[in-house]
Amino acid sequence: MLYKNIAKPVLFKMDPEKAHHLIIDGLHTFGNLPGGRAVLNTVWGVRAAAELRTELWGIEFPNPVGLAAGLDKNGKAVPGFSNIGFGFMEVGTVTPKPQEGNPLPRLFRLPEDTALINRMGFNNVGIEGMKRNLRNQGKRTIPLAINIGKNKATPNEQAENDYRACIEALYGYGDFFVVNISSPNTPDLRSLQHGDELSSLLVAVKDEISRQHARFGGREKPVLVKIAPDLTAQEVEYMAATILRSNVSGIIASNTTIGREGLQSRHRGETGGLSGRPLTERSTALISELYRATEGKLPIIGSGGIFTAEDAYAKIRAGASLVEIYTALIYEGPAVLGRINQGLIRLLRKDGFSNVSEAIGAAHRGK
Repeated sequence: MLYKNIAKPVLFKMDPEKAHHLIIDGLHTFGNLPGGRAVLNTVWGVRAAAELRTELWGIEFPNPVGLAAGLDKNGKAVPGFSNIGFGFMEVGTVTPKPQEGNPLPRLFRLPEDTALINRMGFNNVGIEGMKRNLRNQGKRTIPLAINIGKNKATPNEQAENDYRACIEALYGYGDFFVVNISSPNTPDLRSLQHGDELSSLLVAVKDEISRQHARFGGREKPVLVKIAPDLTAQEVEYMAATILRSNVSGIIASNTTIGREGLQSRHRGETGGLSGRPLTERSTALISELYRATEGKLPIIGSGGIFTAEDAYAKIRAGASLVEIYTALIYEGPAVLGRINQGLIRLLRKDGFSNVSEAIGAAHRGK
């Protein structure tokens, strides 16, 4: 109620991007104050539950609900986000060189559709800036994924160099990495999802992960691929086969959509990626297709239009091992995490599952 009754009315009167920066700066400041993390955890933290604790790629997740990339682009507020109930989080997308992104305005609220449209364009401080931010924040309490991309000026035929540079610079700071080839806001980026370009890029990424593993030792860090929801069934089949052959660790489904079906808001015609409620069913269907195409052999993180426990549970039953939210946090505030987690426990118990891992892909087994 604190967010919806007090903070949200103020934030929603502000320019969306200015409100975004205010939230990130506030969480950065508060998360680094003496006792600040404890206060955040007391107000919004999620009670640990054995039913929701899971392990994937040798990484322990206290609950399956994470923060999607795009909110904390520069890894500036990791301590703050870590203490409001997330089970893990993504930072980024980060590119080797800093870039300003697309011209303003580039972020739009669609309240009638419970959605957002953004055309940010990978605005970020670059790998050295993110490295400084992550280095200065101390020990993390939840797993951290680093979402990596290519600079706008880098041609696709040289894209692998940018992804390699991100992994080399940041390997010691993340628990796993996400290759972003699906943002609609960087010209030609989505073409990396198809054909030989995808295969060659993933070979290069895996090679760089292996090189850094040899350098750092320990467990080799997982790498996932984030794909778009705007794919044909044939493209999903081909992409799933290519990703399986590449031996990457998993898929995130999905990024934002360029579709605009059924929108009511005056901003519906804005260029960019659409997130939020209009993506709920589309992303769940994509997860189901990917789970079938990979025969459940490749972990999937489900993202897109999750606002309730039922939304999250549908994605888990469709084949997602973990889920992520973004737009729901903007519209509902941090309390949404507690509601989703508590609701998941209720739904798992109703279906006779003792742990969330047992529900993964249950829809395909008729359970």
